[in-house]
Amino acid sequence: MNPRVTEVIPEENFCLLLEFSNGERREFDVSPYLDKGIFTQLREKSYFQQVRVSMCTIEWPKGQDFCPDTLFEESRAIARP
Repeated sequence: MNPRVTEVIPEENFCLLLEFSNGERREFDVSPYLDKGIFTQLREKSYFQQVRVSMCTIEWPKGQDFCPDTLFEESRAIARP
């Protein structure tokens, strides 16, 4: 089982800065999903910014979410500042 999300910060370029339960910081690019089903609503930047941590993953107010394993496996590691 992969680590779970403990913090999320939305970025301007439709990426999410994520912190995981193992202390890793990673960046997940949401843009490949913006033309698919319920994820099209995330194109509205003010709505995209409303992402929050929920039950060890992330979600938006209208129910869009990603599996925490997807977030970890499809994100790229970033160095700590």
